[in-house]
Amino acid sequence: MKYLYLTIAIIAEVLGTSMLKQSDGFARIVPGLVAIVAYVIALYLLSLALKTFPTGILYAIWSGLGIVLIATVAWIFQGQKLDAPAVAGMALIIIGICVMNLFSKAGVQ
Repeated sequence: MKYLYLTIAIIAEVLGTSMLKQSDGFARIVPGLVAIVAYVIALYLLSLALKTFPTGILYAIWSGLGIVLIATVAWIFQGQKLDAPAVAGMALIIIGICVMNLFSKAGVQ
């Protein structure tokens, strides 16, 4: 279940951040409300995942994948430009998360 909580928390955080852009500084009510609800869901599920994940490992996964997914969503749906250094940086984030999960004993409880 901890991976399901984490996955949904990441998706909710990406949705919330994407809706923040669409809310135009909360001038548009519906996207603003969706952003708030998505963040509440994300933080609640993150708190459930923290019961079984070490804090540092969980936050690295949540924030790292969130960065990559938000940038990807912004590129696809909002016309954000991603140049080679941005893509390389996101690849390094993913590589770092993989190294941490595959080789680090910090997450072992």
